[in-house]
Amino acid sequence: MDARIEAFQRLLDIMDELRAKCPWDKKQTFESLRHLTIEETYELADAIVAKDKQEIKKELGDLLLHIVFYAKVGSEDGSFDITDVINGINEKLIERHPHIFSDVVADTSEEVKVNWEKIKLKDQSRTVLSGVPVSLPSIVKAYRIQDKARGVGFDWEHTGQVWDKVLEELNELKHEVENGNPIEQIESEFGDLLFALINYSRFIDVNPDTALERTNIKFIQRFNYLEKKAKDNGRSLHDMTLKEMDVFWNESKEYYK
Repeated sequence: MDARIEAFQRLLDIMDELRAKCPWDKKQTFESLRHLTIEETYELADAIVAKDKQEIKKELGDLLLHIVFYAKVGSEDGSFDITDVINGINEKLIERHPHIFSDVVADTSEEVKVNWEKIKLKDQSRTVLSGVPVSLPSIVKAYRIQDKARGVGFDWEHTGQVWDKVLEELNELKHEVENGNPIEQIESEFGDLLFALINYSRFIDVNPDTALERTNIKFIQRFNYLEKKAKDNGRSLHDMTLKEMDVFWNESKEYYK
């Protein structure tokens, strides 16, 4: 037997055993598993940002367990089972890759994406943006919205136009703040600026969520360095001036870039 099939079958057998005998596993439902799945997805995302391949492997296993778990729950009332899940994704992949499994030509990744969106829109119940999950984090959602709009040709023509839009939105935000306008107007302009920056990130091939997360990590590392150096010198951050803290902060930049 193929080692992959053998390993997967073993997982299915273990899941059957757990569902039948483990008090915790027997209690789980789609709803109770949902927040755990979200947590596991973020743990995988953390491992990817950290470029920790062993941790990526571990987290992929945890997510695979969740997929098998959902399929097991679904099978118990006859809704679907793991075979249905796998067959469904197999058919979707074949349908949406006609340049591989049919005679459609797509020589670039961009052409593949355009074809993918066109195929999805053959379903009359779908709209261009209907595939963007409502519960996605805002930065990720904005990126996906813009990417999907791009798939049907609704996009800027070149990077310079997008940068001009960023500057325009920045000036509009500045105007709202300096004129002391209502917070709702300031919030609206702030959102427009973020949306424009995320748009710009696409044009320079930067994932905004990954970029922000790397900056978060860098700030945490530098701030932890600052806090440790203060303690090593018998000081508390609460009692230090900003100028004093800046000395250690600038030191931290040599270690965490």
